[in-house]
Amino acid sequence: MKGGLNAYTLGGDDTNDIKTKLGFNLGLLGHIHLSEQFGLQPEIIYSTQGAKGNDGDLKLNLDYINVPVLFQYMYDNGFRIQAGPQLGFLTSAKAKGDGVSVDVKDAFKTIDFALSVGASYVDSASGFGVDARYNYGISNINEDDSSKAYNRGFQVGVFYLFKHKS
Repeated sequence: MKGGLNAYTLGGDDTNDIKTKLGFNLGLLGHIHLSEQFGLQPEIIYSTQGAKGNDGDLKLNLDYINVPVLFQYMYDNGFRIQAGPQLGFLTSAKAKGDGVSVDVKDAFKTIDFALSVGASYVDSASGFGVDARYNYGISNINEDDSSKAYNRGFQVGVFYLFKHKS
């Protein structure tokens, strides 16, 4: 199990007036030892992403089911560095401003590809850990290809590995 805080924005064309929007992530992860030093960590995560306008009144709420597959180098002291691809499935897209919410899902592609890079620490004895990563969107999420937008964001969180083996 895992959960944490997101800080997302959009990169790309015409994104100078866009600011970071805070959200959360919640989901499940697995950890597979490939060798003593290398591991694979597949996840399935519900993630609230998006951005907000410079004045903070307009918010773009993008909800995804993300599936990262992280390759890890594991140090003997519980620290891990990790990187890998992430596939995202858009579940909801709403623009909110002046007390009005508008469904804008048709303006966005339903699939998002990103690269994730980060680090984590797990306490071997308890299975509890902390995680931090940056997700760098590499696919244009705008349905209209005349303007490009990419999901970009930081995630920090905590996790618990059931039946964790050192």
